Amino acid sequence: MMRRRTLLAGALMGAVAIPATGLTGSAHAATPGPSVTKSGTSQLDARALFFVSYDGLVNNNSFQKNGLLTYKGYQYAAWYTSDRNAVVARRAAGSTTWSTIRAGHTLKADDSHNVISMGVSRSDGRLHLNMDSHSNGFTYVKSVAGLLDNPAGTAWNTAVLGAPQSTLDGLALTSQFTYPQFLSTPDGRLQLSYRAGVSGNGRNALAEYNGGTWTNLGEWSSSTGTYTSEHGSSGARNMYLHGIDYDTNGRLHSFFTWREQSGSVMCSGGGLTNHDTGYVYSDDRGRTWRNNAGNVVGTTGTSDLVAVTDAGLVVDPLNPDHSLMNQESQSTDSAGRPHALISYVPGRFGQCTTSYAADRTANGRVFHVRRNASGTWQKTELPVAPASSQRTKLVLDKYDNAYAVLPYGRIAGASASSGYTDWKLLYDGSGLNAFGEVVIDELRVKADNVLSVMYQEKSTGTTPSALHVVDFKLPA
Repeated sequence: MMRRRTLLAGALMGAVAIPATGLTGSAHAATPGPSVTKSGTSQLDARALFFVSYDGLVNNNSFQKNGLLTYKGYQYAAWYTSDRNAVVARRAAGSTTWSTIRAGHTLKADDSHNVISMGVSRSDGRLHLNMDSHSNGFTYVKSVAGLLDNPAGTAWNTAVLGAPQSTLDGLALTSQFTYPQFLSTPDGRLQLSYRAGVSGNGRNALAEYNGGTWTNLGEWSSSTGTYTSEHGSSGARNMYLHGIDYDTNGRLHSFFTWREQSGSVMCSGGGLTNHDTGYVYSDDRGRTWRNNAGNVVGTTGTSDLVAVTDAGLVVDPLNPDHSLMNQESQSTDSAGRPHALISYVPGRFGQCTTSYAADRTANGRVFHVRRNASGTWQKTELPVAPASSQRTKLVLDKYDNAYAVLPYGRIAGASASSGYTDWKLLYDGSGLNAFGEVVIDELRVKADNVLSVMYQEKSTGTTPSALHVVDFKLPA
C-alpha cells in the first residue's frame, strides 16, 4: 500500500520565522569560540583553466565533493589545467610542494558543471575520480589498490591511475548524469550520489562500491507531482541537494531545495524556480528515507520516491520569488545534528526578484538553519552579506563552532556556546583576489583541525589564472 501523501498548499511569502533562542546543543560551554589563523598558502597551478559559465568556474563549484581532500596524512587536489587536462596533485600535510599527474582526460565543454570530484574507498585504498558531465555521459578513473594507504612509499605517476572509463567498471548509470559526489559509508564502502535527468526534471540516485564491484542502488527522489504557488503550477522538478553526509553515528543526512520546471510558479521570469528548504535522512545507507518526524517518505530503487507532495519535508518554507539558491552547503555536528547554510533575498528587500544574479548580489543574505537538541529547527541570519550571486560553504570544528566560507574567501564564524547567535567576520579575504565560490577540504578539518580552502584568482574572458590552497588553523 502506498503511504498517504499530503499536497503542500502553496509556498509562503518569505521565510517562516524560526525561534533563534536557546543553545544549539553544544556540550562545550567553556570551550574556545571560532577563530581562524592563516598558516600557509601554496600554488597548485599558475595558469589553471578559466572561463565563467552559469556564473561559476569549473575548478571551484559548491557541489564539487570533493575537489580537495585529505586522507592518511596526504592532501589531494583535482582541477583542469589551461590546456584542459584533468590533473590530480598530492602533498604531505603541511608541505607547500605539490606533485601533479595527469588523469588521462581533457575537458570536453566550457561548462562549469563539469567538475572533478574525488572519493576514497577505504576498503581497498583506491582514489576515485568522476568528471566532465552535465546531463550527459561521465568520465570515471579508479586508481590502483592501496595507493592511498601508504602514500609515502607509493610512487606518484600516471601509471597509478587507471584508464578513463565511460562507466563504473562496466556499470552504466544514466545517459543524463550530473553532480557526482562521493561519500564514504560508516562500514567502509564508497557511494556515489548523482542526478539522473536534467534541471527541472531530474531524480537523485545512488551507486555503491563494496571494494570490488559497483552496484546501482537506484533513484530515491521523484520528479513528478504537482506544486502550486500563488502564481501557477508545475508538474515536474528536481531536488537539488545542499549536501549528502554521514554523521558520527552513521546516519545519512541531506538538506535540499526543489526546482520547478515551469516558470509559471514565479512572479518574474528573471528569478529562480527554487522553493523551500527540505530535509530527509536515512539510517540504512540510503535505502529508505525519512522526514524530520521519522516517517518513511521514500524507498530507493522503487516507485515510491521522495516527492514534493510528501508531508513533513519542509523545514523552512519559502516561495519561488526570492531567488533561493540551490546546492549551498551542509554539515553535521558532534552529536549528529544537521546544519545547513541557505541564501536568498529576504522579503524586506521586496517580494519579487526579477534578476536573480543582480538581486542576489545586491540583497542576498545567508542563513544558518539547524536542528537543536530538543529537535526544534532554528534559523539565524548572518550579519555578513555574500555580495555575490554565488554560494557559501559550511564547516563545523571539533567544538561544533560554525564557519561560513563566503564568496571571495571571506570567513565568518559563530560559537556553539551562544546558540550560533554571535556570527562575525573572522577573515576578510584580503589579498586572495578570489573569483567567487571556493572548495573546502571537509576531511582535513576532521583529521588535522585545519581548514584548507582551494580558490582561483579572478581573470577575464578565458585568460588562465592561478589556483591556490590557503590553510587556516582552527581552535586547538
